[in-house]
Amino acid sequence: MLPSSSWGKRKLRGRLGWVRSDARGVMWARQEGLHHPHPNAVIRCPSSSSSSVSCSGDSEEEDMGLLEVSVSDIKPPAPELGPMPEGLSPQQVVRRHILGSIVQSEGSYVESLKRILQDYRNPLMEMEPKALSARKCQVVFFRVKEILHCHSMFQIALSSRVAEWDSTEKIGDLFVASFSKSMVLDVYSDYVNNFTSAMSIIKKACLTKPAFLEFLKRRQVCSPDRVTLYGLMVKPIQRFPQFILLLQDMLKNTPRGHPDRLSLQLALTELETLAEKLNEQKRLADQVAEIQQLTKSVSDRSSLNKLLTSGQRQLLLCETLTETVYGDRGQLIKSKERRVFLLNDMLVCANINFKGQLEISSLVPLGPKYVVKWNTALPQVQVVEVGQDGGTYDKDNVLIQHAGAKKASTSGQAQNKVYLGPPRLFQELQDLQKDLAVVEQITLLISTLHGTYQNLNMTVAQDWCLALQRLMRVKEEEIHSANKCRLRLLLPGKPDKSGRPISFMVVFITPNPLSKISWVNRLHLAKIGLREENQPGWLCPDEDKKSKAPFWCPILACCIPAFSSRALSLQLGALVHSPVNCPLLGFSAVSTSLPQGYLWVGGGQEGAGGQVEIFSLNRPSPRTVKSFPLAAPVLCMEYIPELEEEAESRDESRTAADPSATVHPTICLGLQDGSILLYGSVDTGTQCLATCRSPGLQPVLCLRHSPFHLLAGLQNGTLAAYPRTSGGVLWDLESPPVCLTVGPGPVRTLLSLEDAVWASCGPRVSVLEATTLQPQQSFEAHQDEAVSVTHMVKAGSGVWMAFSSGTSIRLFHTETLEHLQEINIATRTTFLLPGQKHLCVTSLLICQGLLWVGTDQGVIVLLPVPRLEGIPKITGKGMVSLNGHCGPVAFLAVATSILAPDILRSDQEEAEGPRAEEDKPDGQAHEPVPDSHVGRELTRKKGILLQYRLRSTAHLPGPLLSMREPAPADGAALEHSEEDGSIYEMADDPDVWVRSRPCARDAHRKEICSVAIISGGQGYRNFGSPLGSSGRPAPCGETDSTLLIWQVPLML
Repeated sequence: MLPSSSWGKRKLRGRLGWVRSDARGVMWARQEGLHHPHPNAVIRCPSSSSSSVSCSGDSEEEDMGLLEVSVSDIKPPAPELGPMPEGLSPQQVVRRHILGSIVQSEGSYVESLKRILQDYRNPLMEMEPKALSARKCQVVFFRVKEILHCHSMFQIALSSRVAEWDSTEKIGDLFVASFSKSMVLDVYSDYVNNFTSAMSIIKKACLTKPAFLEFLKRRQVCSPDRVTLYGLMVKPIQRFPQFILLLQDMLKNTPRGHPDRLSLQLALTELETLAEKLNEQKRLADQVAEIQQLTKSVSDRSSLNKLLTSGQRQLLLCETLTETVYGDRGQLIKSKERRVFLLNDMLVCANINFKGQLEISSLVPLGPKYVVKWNTALPQVQVVEVGQDGGTYDKDNVLIQHAGAKKASTSGQAQNKVYLGPPRLFQELQDLQKDLAVVEQITLLISTLHGTYQNLNMTVAQDWCLALQRLMRVKEEEIHSANKCRLRLLLPGKPDKSGRPISFMVVFITPNPLSKISWVNRLHLAKIGLREENQPGWLCPDEDKKSKAPFWCPILACCIPAFSSRALSLQLGALVHSPVNCPLLGFSAVSTSLPQGYLWVGGGQEGAGGQVEIFSLNRPSPRTVKSFPLAAPVLCMEYIPELEEEAESRDESRTAADPSATVHPTICLGLQDGSILLYGSVDTGTQCLATCRSPGLQPVLCLRHSPFHLLAGLQNGTLAAYPRTSGGVLWDLESPPVCLTVGPGPVRTLLSLEDAVWASCGPRVSVLEATTLQPQQSFEAHQDEAVSVTHMVKAGSGVWMAFSSGTSIRLFHTETLEHLQEINIATRTTFLLPGQKHLCVTSLLICQGLLWVGTDQGVIVLLPVPRLEGIPKITGKGMVSLNGHCGPVAFLAVATSILAPDILRSDQEEAEGPRAEEDKPDGQAHEPVPDSHVGRELTRKKGILLQYRLRSTAHLPGPLLSMREPAPADGAALEHSEEDGSIYEMADDPDVWVRSRPCARDAHRKEICSVAIISGGQGYRNFGSPLGSSGRPAPCGETDSTLLIWQVPLML
């Protein structure tokens, strides 16, 4: 055994390494952290390579290949900050407080782990007679000792770092060193994957062994905070989300240039990656457990049992919903909770049977038992909204019954009546419409009267019309409110005696509007996922060759020709999305449609003219709404949203200002002949607002905008900057631009950051100050002078770059310009394109934690990157799309739209409403929308708010919608708020586990972002089918310019 005096004499090597203590054993330690470890932490050397971590003298073997360490009962000194020095800046004071929170949080966590072992595991192991067998104890407390060991070592290192805080102020590297090793992931993965089994054993023991139940109750009563065993054991699952929030706060208060800043960003990346992997493993473990629980309720001989046990089913969504049954007049007859399972190809509904004592459910979550009520194939399930006219099914040939109600009679009056529950509201709205039409006719007749009569004049008639319009608006709002939490499904039933098909309607009440949106969206995408081109749509190059694409992967929604005129062989140049919302989309249409707005596609023919094609996304499938020719091919495009402060000021002075001076979002086009064109983007009027020619008529290769300039990269190495104006046109295109020479070659790509502009020329990138465009520094992104930087995309604190040749992409830090990572794309595509070594990256895009890479072979690769403020390092193997192009991927673009918070509010929240309304920055939530120029007039800081017109009922119910433009920094990356930390919550609280009620955190969700990814290239190719047999016929030829549109599941 290593004597304690030798601790300080050992030289620790590496940022995090294995430190040799003698010939037989090794210990996990850190160079900076373990300067003065506590003498009571001793090493017990293992006798073989298979060693284990042992705490509190327990000798039980749990083979994992970890070292064997005994942690003494004597506590090491707790980390403590000394007295605060004088003269600290406000940021330094805040950093000290955050460090204190880290120390306190870690101390509390370690104590919780020790309580699991000392208050529960050890007494259960020593108890006679046994309340829980030794084998079951091993399963229940699997890997708790190893987790405690990891954090005990981290706490020792943390003590050392705290002691020297005022001289070093560094903490990020300690997190990187402590939690970047695979051992931490392995230990936590085992714990997370075992958690469901552990809770199942505890639940069963509570039901069958009174001594064990009494032991748990006694321990809870004796504990100072009354936390149950479940409450203690769920803490490891929640630990990394807590770390992430603390490090985010620390990073916000760490200025640029601070020695700890890069380390904190790397630490945030490591913890986010670790949490994401554990999150996915927990999700998969819960999915398996739910399917197993469902399988137990089905007969072994049934066809459903064979389907569930085949291993081909993936659980997409599972929730407890309330089924409701309505009478003929819309009255509620009965309601009952059901467990509804959405699998990748079927929908299953089960009764819930809770058995167990209430006192047990307060100690450990009790999972329900299910009895399957019905199941149906997914393609036959239809979502029907209140007021929908039934156009999706044949009303004349289908008899509709309401689930749970009496069977429909065969008499003529009952046939074809669809109970959409509550139908009373829609009928009352129709009655009001008819009455309004009559009153309008009466008003016209009154206007023809020659005499004057009391209570029979135009003023009274107009009051009648206004009163009816107000009643209609109230009724529309009631329908909209009823629609927000009611999920109506039309399901196939058995044919009647005459062979006539019978369908039945099921109405579920969801816990909140967010749940309703989730169900409608997942049902829609699951149906698309069953198409031939999505079976499969992605390949994951894992060693086991058995891994499936995760449920959140993008799904190919459609493949369309890029140009309506196929006579000309037009080449694609660029694409942007102009977000403009459709005011008449229903609730479900919002949940299933592509991001609303218009796609502007530009291209042309070499040596000839150009073309712009505009597609509308406000319908179930994209359709061309306008196209127009240009004098030269389009090489680049840029969408320029309205600045928030301008939107606010315009709202305040709208009545007084000249409407012609109003600035709206615009589309900027760069042409091969040097022309720069500025178009209005609110509608498809395609009004050209301004035009100019580049200096020397040089081709415009790239366009970017910043708050101060419109930047154009030219063929001759010049950067032309057009300043902002305060008039009706955003940029001063008439005056000569500010010209800067970036280099001898063409400026191929630009990137606008918060305080800088990056411009590439050849292999070098120049960094310019954002306001003055003065050169700050430049760096070499590639060692080969013949190679050029062709693409730059930003996420977090890093920029990914692609080059004109070679198969690699590189990551650089935005602050230090340090080269952080290099990835070879060819290794991801070798199994798809065997023998293809000469691969080149032709397009890049970062969106919602995914790096999209397009290649010259038409293959698209998807790589996971962190979402938060850290370094966007690629941490996984990613996926390769089996759907691609026949030629190079010309571009990758993102389309986004955001729903307003109003659509997520439940009836109860709206009833509580006035206080919430006071907190809103603008009070337009319930104002009627003017009839004309909806998109132009209602752009606000929070987005565009749209309502249907009072007399328009063709598409009822019309929801409150909102849209916010994507972040303009790099044209690709989406901004994330602090609330995004909630994506790392991996365990539901016990109440949700038992009854699937919504967590409290769900109530704070303010918005939902709808996202689609568009790729452009020549033709369409399915790499999963043999050459020449693409299965489903492609809508365009191999040489036609084609758009592929992927829909991303809503981030809920």
